[in-house]
Amino acid sequence: MDLDKPPARPQHAEGCLTVAIRVPVRIVVLVLVVPVRLAWDALTVAGRFLSRTVLRPLGRALRWLGRALFVWPFVALWRWVLVPAGKVLGWLGNVLVVVPGSWLYRYVLTPLGHGLVRVARVTGAALRWLYARVLAPVGRGIARLLEGAGLLLAAVGAVVCAVVARLGRYLLVVPARWLYARVLAPAGRALAWLVTAVVTGTGAALYRTARVLLVLPARALWHRVLVPVGRVLAVVARETGQALGHAWRIAGRISRAAGRVLGILVRWVLVEPARQVYRTVLTPAGHVLRDHVLRPAAEAARAVGRSVRQARAAARDTVRRARAELGRTLLGGPRPAAPADRREPTGRGTRTLGRSTTALTKD
Repeated sequence: MDLDKPPARPQHAEGCLTVAIRVPVRIVVLVLVVPVRLAWDALTVAGRFLSRTVLRPLGRALRWLGRALFVWPFVALWRWVLVPAGKVLGWLGNVLVVVPGSWLYRYVLTPLGHGLVRVARVTGAALRWLYARVLAPVGRGIARLLEGAGLLLAAVGAVVCAVVARLGRYLLVVPARWLYARVLAPAGRALAWLVTAVVTGTGAALYRTARVLLVLPARALWHRVLVPVGRVLAVVARETGQALGHAWRIAGRISRAAGRVLGILVRWVLVEPARQVYRTVLTPAGHVLRDHVLRPAAEAARAVGRSVRQARAAARDTVRRARAELGRTLLGGPRPAAPADRREPTGRGTRTLGRSTTALTKD
């Protein structure tokens, strides 16, 4: 038993309508899709060739031109104009604004602020004393007077409100309650029952009428017409989509085969003759031209170059010697250096094993 084999898909039964629609739809779609696929593949190849030979070099040229016209001038402007100008303006701002401002703050505004703070402290102490000694006692007395007057007015108002409440209860509330319970409530219940009955009957009649005139015909139209037509259209759309995919794949194979045939024709008609011409004609001619013309010309050019370099070196040496001779004639030769005496010291100062020449033990 092959365990690596994928499980087979369940085969669904297809109706005769599906089979009858599939073959003509695939034929028609294949006839329509093959030219489109061939044109699409041709446009793809042309687009790739155009992109590789024209658009990419043009894009590189435009990118270089854009850098030369927009990026590099702004970089140069920033580096050589704006940055030095900014440094100069910063130095001017420091000299003209920051230093005078700091001096003004340190020697004018700070002492003035300290003086204003002391004046405000003295004024605040005087105002606190005035509030604690004068305004607060006067305010407490006025508050006590107002509190007594308020208690008196509250008592009078409570009595007046109680009298008005009793009169309002017996003159308004009790008659209104009786009128609502005996007259308005029964009338409202009767009116509500009547309105409910009328609305219910009208709604039932409209429901039956709408059901007979709209719902039943719409249901019949849906079940008897739209559902079958929709199923047929769904089958046609599914088969058309499958036919398009199948035709596109077949057209791709046809296009690849046509491309291979065209490539073989181009190879045998253009490439192979050009290759044979290059191998049999141009290569031997190039070798002959290289061996009999270019190499002797190069050797002659190198020999001429060596002769020219040797002549230039000889001329430089001649000029250098003439300059040295002229300098010695006009200024004299260089002074000989005194020979250095590298012999061992002789006489009394010579140090031996039996005597010392230091400052403490010198003989």
